[in-house]
Parts: sequence; structure tokens; C-alpha cells
Amino acid sequence: MRLYIGGHMAGIGQIAGFVVIGVMVAAVLLRAVMRARVGRAADGTERAMRVYRDQLREVERDIARGTLSENEAERLRLEIQRRVLDLDKGGRSAGVPSSTRAHAVMVGVIAVLLSGGAVLYMQYGAFGYPDQPLAARHAEAAATRANRPAQAEFEAEFAAVMPDAPEFEDRAELEPMVAQLRAALVSRPDDAHGFSLLAQNESRLGNFAAAAQAQARVIAIRGDDAGVQDHAFLLDLLVLAAGGMVSPEAEKVIEHILRRDPMNGVALYYTGRMYVQTGRPDLTFRVWRRLHDQSVGDAPWMSEIRAMLPELSRISGEPRYQLPPRPAPASARGPVAADIDAAMDLSPEERAQMIEDMVASLSARLANDGGSAEDWAQLVRALAVLEQRDQALAILQEARTVFAARAEDLALLNRVAEEAGLSAEAP
Repeated sequence: MRLYIGGHMAGIGQIAGFVVIGVMVAAVLLRAVMRARVGRAADGTERAMRVYRDQLREVERDIARGTLSENEAERLRLEIQRRVLDLDKGGRSAGVPSSTRAHAVMVGVIAVLLSGGAVLYMQYGAFGYPDQPLAARHAEAAATRANRPAQAEFEAEFAAVMPDAPEFEDRAELEPMVAQLRAALVSRPDDAHGFSLLAQNESRLGNFAAAAQAQARVIAIRGDDAGVQDHAFLLDLLVLAAGGMVSPEAEKVIEHILRRDPMNGVALYYTGRMYVQTGRPDLTFRVWRRLHDQSVGDAPWMSEIRAMLPELSRISGEPRYQLPPRPAPASARGPVAADIDAAMDLSPEERAQMIEDMVASLSARLANDGGSAEDWAQLVRALAVLEQRDQALAILQEARTVFAARAEDLALLNRVAEEAGLSAEAP
């Protein structure tokens, strides 16, 4: 409560400080404008007064020379004196700081300052929080990451608020079977297959902590033979058991996976989650941007990261980032290099038909739904293999137009074009 009140008062202090500065700037401008107006008015009044004094002296000289009668001279004196009085009144009113025009200008300046500042603060500021330099924020994030709860604490917190176990059609039949499997494995501690089945079925029942323990046992039994997918399944179970939080224990599993497979999608996804949970959304943006570009369109994390990448880019100071089209699902992928190499073992007629079918499918999908730069590159490569150079060049040029603002994707297309011998011919 004290922290909230302190932050709230700090936010009020920041806004009050901004208002004071805005008013002070407006006051300085008002003073400068009014001084300029008064100075200009004073200069004009003084020049006019000199003219009128000269006119009065000229009247006296004309009387002395006898060229002007006394009555005519008196009339001129009264006229000059009237003008002097009018000038004096005008000079005083010109020097009054409450000029309507000046007030309108200053009110406009103050309004622009305050409203513009308010808009900027609403967009980029955080009410209730004190100023936080970048180094301080990074240090705070590092401390949050180092001091976050352990896996067991996360699991206990999640269990306290966890909803009822998921219901599905054969749950009543599965529960006693899982109970029997648990009992059987007590006397078979080295049965990797049995523990693997237990992990999968505990997960189906929503017992994620028990499933994670069973999967950890699978990895311990298999040792060096445990695959990356074994560790990725353990990572998934640990995070699910912790209610979506990435614990220090889960982070160690991430590190192990990425040492063996730096492009592993599960590990990269949870790496991004960990960073955003510990105050480093900028790192989440970098990791998830790479994950997006290498994933198929129906990857389980794709919807979430596509929804968050635009906001993460703004927070990370990269507002120019444009979310690319959603990649194709795994089932709709076009021909890759391995497909084309495999086709080389077929007869020329079979090979041509196989590649033409895949190319037609990919071309139709890109025309209707769009796709990633990798998809366009695959199509260009396949058309080049079919020696349909004109069509390959047309597709290449279209892809270059689509990805003109994305340097990495454009570099990929240019590289594929060069490998296919199209770069010299492309417009």
C-alpha cells in the first residue's frame, strides 16, 4: 500500500512539475511578446511627438515672420495639441499587457503545451511510476529474474487457484488405468517406456506436476540417449504445472535444449515468455521475431506471438516493424530442397509432374493467402529447377516488392535468385 501511494504521489509530482514548467514557459513568452509590443509602441510615440513639437515650433516661427495670423496660429496649436493627446492615449493602451490578441496567443501556447504533453505522456508514459533510466530497468529485470520463485513455489501457487481438472469423455476410464500404472512403476523404476506413458496420461488428466516428475524420470533413465523432444516435453510440463510461469528449473531445461538445438521452437517460445515475465520485453521481441520467421503457420505458439509482436516492437523501440504475413501451415508447405532432390530419382516425366504439382499448389496459396519470404523463395527456386525462368523472374520481382521494407527477407530472396542464376536477369 505504501509503495502504491508513493508511486501515485510520484506520478502526481511529475504531472504537476510538467504543468509548472509549461506555465513558466508561457509566462516567459508572454513577457517577451509584451515587451516587444511596448517597445514598438514607445518608439512610434516618440517619433510622432518629435514631429508635433517641430510643427509647434514652425507655427511660432511663422507668426514671428508675419506669414501666419494669430487666429490661424491658435487653430493650428489646438489641432496639434489634440493630436498629441490622442497619441498619448494610444501609447498607454498599446503598452497594457492585457491585450486581447496577446492573451489569445498565450492561451493557445499554454493549451498546446499542456495538451501535447498530456497526449505524449498517455502514449509513452506510465502514471504512478518514477523515472527509470534504461540501465536501472535492466538491473531491476535481472534482479527479478534471479529472485523469482522456484518451481515448487509456482506449482503450489497455481494449485491453490487451479480450476477443476479438465473433463473429457473417457476420463472415468482413464483415471483407474493411470492409478494402476503408477502402482506398477513403483517396482519398475527403470522402465522408460512405462514412465513415458505415465507422463503423457498424467498430462491428459491435468496432473502436470506429476507428469513433469514422470518425464524427468524418463530423461534420467535414458541419459545421453534422451532426445531434444524428451526435454522439450519436460519443459512444456514444467511451465504448465507452474501456471504458465517459467521457473529457474524450467530455464535450465531451456538452456540444455538450446545448446543442442538453437532453433528449437518450444525452447524459443518459453525463452520469450521468461523475458517478458522478468521485465525484458525487448528481448522477448527479438526471440519471438526470430521464432515467427522460422515457424510454420499452424505452430501452437503462432497465434499468441503474432498478437503480441506489434506491441512488443513498440515497447522495444522498433515502431517501424511490420508483422509479415502468417506463414503457411505445415501441411501446405511448398517444395523444399529435399523434395526437389528426392524428385531427381524419378523418371524425367514423373519428376516434372511432381514438381509442377507442388509448384502449382504453392503458387495458388501465395496468390490467395500470401506467405513468408521462405515460401516465396521456395517457389522461385522450384520454378528455376523447372526452367520456367520468365515465371521465376516475375515471382521474384513480386516477392521483392512485397518484402522491400524487410532487409533480412530481401537478402534471402536475392541469395536464392543468385543461386538459381536469376539475379543478373532480374529487373
